[in-house]
Amino acid sequence: MNDTNLVSLSKEFAVNIIKLCETVRSRGKSNVLINQLLRCGTSIGANIHEANYASSKADFINKFQISLKESYETDYWLTIFHDSKIITDDEYKDLYYKCSKIRRMLIASINTAKEINEADLQVKRISEK
Repeated sequence: MNDTNLVSLSKEFAVNIIKLCETVRSRGKSNVLINQLLRCGTSIGANIHEANYASSKADFINKFQISLKESYETDYWLTIFHDSKIITDDEYKDLYYKCSKIRRMLIASINTAKEINEADLQVKRISEK
């Protein structure tokens, strides 16, 4: 997995979420709901970015897991916005697809990082014997 691609996709997604929230706000919809979507939708990329500066492999994995949780919350709010007709089918489908793509990449990255971390621990145990 290319981390640069994930960083770029999540940054682009955050910009899309910001623009959607501005559009929804201009339609006179509830700021409380908009703020929920805005926070979780932009948090995905922020945590991915922060993972690049992790202090350990465990910290890196943790940041990606937080991003994954935020992607699930973003899915929830996008679905609520769609089902309550706050956003159109096209707005929903585009962002839902992008969020799902980021989530799949996060899952693959977390699994890979865990496998590498486990392999490193096994090597460490062997070398300590």
